[in-house]
Amino acid sequence: MADKDQSDVSASQTNNPLTRKLNKILETRLDNDKDMLEALKALSTIFTENNLRSRRNLRSDIEKRSLAINEEFLQSFQAVKEQLDCVYSDVKEMNECCQDMTNRLKAAKDQTHDLISQTTTLHAESQKLQMKSQVADAFLSKFQLKSEEAKIIRGTRDGALHPEFFKALARVKQIHSDCKYLLRTNQQTAGLEIMESMALHQESAYERLYRWTQNECRTLTGDSPDVSIVLCDAMKALLDRPVLFKYSLDEFGTARRSAVVRGFIDALTRGGPGGTPRPIELHSHDPLRYVGDMLGWLHQAAASEKEHIQSLLKKCEVQESQIEDVLGHITEGVCRPFKVRVEQVLVSEQDAVTLYKLDNLLKFYHNTIRQIVNKEAALLSTLSEIQGLSHRMFFNSLTCNANKLLDRVELPPSDLGPTSSLTQSLQLLRDVLACHDASVVPIDDKKQDYKQILSCVVDPLIQMCSVSASRLNSIDMAAYMINGIYLIQSTLALYEFTDTRLEMLQAQIDAHVDTLISEQAAFVLNRVGLSSIYGTVQTHQTSQGPLSSLQGLDGITVKSAMNKFDSYLASPDSLVLPQCSLILSALVRDNMKRRAIDLICQAYKQMYEGIYNPQNEYREPQSIVPRTPDQVVKLLS
Repeated sequence: MADKDQSDVSASQTNNPLTRKLNKILETRLDNDKDMLEALKALSTIFTENNLRSRRNLRSDIEKRSLAINEEFLQSFQAVKEQLDCVYSDVKEMNECCQDMTNRLKAAKDQTHDLISQTTTLHAESQKLQMKSQVADAFLSKFQLKSEEAKIIRGTRDGALHPEFFKALARVKQIHSDCKYLLRTNQQTAGLEIMESMALHQESAYERLYRWTQNECRTLTGDSPDVSIVLCDAMKALLDRPVLFKYSLDEFGTARRSAVVRGFIDALTRGGPGGTPRPIELHSHDPLRYVGDMLGWLHQAAASEKEHIQSLLKKCEVQESQIEDVLGHITEGVCRPFKVRVEQVLVSEQDAVTLYKLDNLLKFYHNTIRQIVNKEAALLSTLSEIQGLSHRMFFNSLTCNANKLLDRVELPPSDLGPTSSLTQSLQLLRDVLACHDASVVPIDDKKQDYKQILSCVVDPLIQMCSVSASRLNSIDMAAYMINGIYLIQSTLALYEFTDTRLEMLQAQIDAHVDTLISEQAAFVLNRVGLSSIYGTVQTHQTSQGPLSSLQGLDGITVKSAMNKFDSYLASPDSLVLPQCSLILSALVRDNMKRRAIDLICQAYKQMYEGIYNPQNEYREPQSIVPRTPDQVVKLLS
């Protein structure tokens, strides 16, 4: 019963609100309740003293404080409200103003709609016009000359060229060329008009350029003309007008032609600047130097003038033939004074060597200058003509010398050696051939000259020797001809291109050597008494009977002749023709001696075989011819 009452009390306590609150407060963990902590912190600011009064008035104090805060908030919000009311009033006024403006704008838009549409249309048209203006400006800049360019093309009264003239001319040419594209479009009328205008500008510009170029070319008459860059540009521009280009080039050639003629005459009569080098005509007494100096001057002038032409046309693409034609015209002026002077030298000169040197000199410069000018140039034709004259004069001189030799033929000297005429003629030949070797003419020309020279000199010399020896006997004639031909052969052997002639001379020497060999062998056989015996042995026939029965071929006679032959074998040099000793060539003498001995040995062999032949009925042939042919060969070798 007591437990029951106790549980009832516990239950009533539990249901007591205050108890529950206390329990709740006691169960609360303040460190985790941030709101509670904040409330307590706020309460600590107003709950300063913990007394009964304070605890009793805590609620009213809180409420007062809350009321004061609300009043303060209300006052603050009242100020905000008043400001918001002002803002609202302003916004309302602004709204009314904007509404009014919107209405006015709407009314204005309704009133200006046509104006705006017209303005938009005008703006679009303005853009189109601006685009057309840009197109027109581009068209004009493309197809029209600027005023400065037109002024440059027209030029000034003094005829001088503006530095920008060639650019303006190139601009005109470009516009004229671009007009071709207009002709392919709908702007054909404009293209034709512009093309015609540019053609007029071009013709005017080329006419001015041609006159200026002609005046400039006329001034190039100095020894070393200064070809300006502007003149080179002018010649390049004139290439588009071939006729004007040719006329300008001819004007240049005419100016340089007069300058070259004047320079040549000055070089002949005045010499160089200050007298150095001296005038060429001071050496007119020396034909080689006189003609050589003139040829050297012409060669240098031709080379210099070609350089001047190339300098003038260095920016032009022209054919080499055009340059050579102008060069030929320039050098043509000096042909006549040069030709007259050289012809005087050639006609007055009589010495064949000098004429031949002049011929080689002219031939050399002809080949040298031919590399500078063309084949049709007057200078080259003049050189060829003069060289042909010198060639003829030279061979005329050689022919005159040959005719003199044949007109006054000398008798052979007692030693059968060469005559003074032969010696002099061979000296002349040596001098001529020496000049020929020293020349620098082409090999083909050298061969041809050698052939002609040898024909003009060698053939008359051999003929002169033959005429001179015509009164001699065969032996003397052979020796004399051998000596003369040998000297000619020795002279020719020192030079080239004479092989054919040397072979011909050797054949003639061999023919005369054969004569002397036969005479030498017959002389020996005759002296030893074997000549008649050998002749009979050679012609003997079996029908005539044995040799021993023939007259003069008996054993005693043959033995006596063989004894004399033995004496010859002991001293072969005792029986030598005097003419053989007069032969100048030791080689020919040795050859003659050897071949004569061969003939003698052959004759001895035939006689030996005839005597030893049993049919010829010689008794004891060994006693008649004790030596065999081999023994004779050994003794004579």
